[in-house]
Amino acid sequence: MNAGGGKPGKPLAETLDEVIARHLADAAASGELATAASYGKPFVDDEGWRDTPAALRMPMKILKDAGVTPVEIAWFHERAELRARVAAATDAAAKASLGKALAELEQKIALRLEALRISANL
Repeated sequence: MNAGGGKPGKPLAETLDEVIARHLADAAASGELATAASYGKPFVDDEGWRDTPAALRMPMKILKDAGVTPVEIAWFHERAELRARVAAATDAAAKASLGKALAELEQKIALRLEALRISANL
C-alpha cells in the first residue's frame, strides 16, 4: 500500500493526460465526439497557427472555434483604428490626445504579448 492508502504502485491522482484521455474516450463512446465538425478530418492549419507559440496554439484554437475573440485581437483592431484616426486628425490637440491613447494601447499590447511569451498562459 502506498502512503495515501491506495493500491501499491498506483498514483493517487490522474495526470492531465489521463484525464483528457478519459474524457475523449467517454465522448467517443457516447457518440458526442463524432458530432464535431472536424471529426475524422485532417487538421487544417489556421492562419497564424505556426506563428503562435506552441503552448498557446490549442487554447487559441479552442477560443476561435467557440467564436470567442481573444482580447488581444480586439486590441489590434483598436490600434489600427487609432492609427487611422491619428493620421486623419487635423486638429493638433486631437492628434496629440489620440497619439497618447495609441501609445498607451501599444504599451498595453507589448506588455501582454511579452507576458504571454514568458509564461505561455492566457
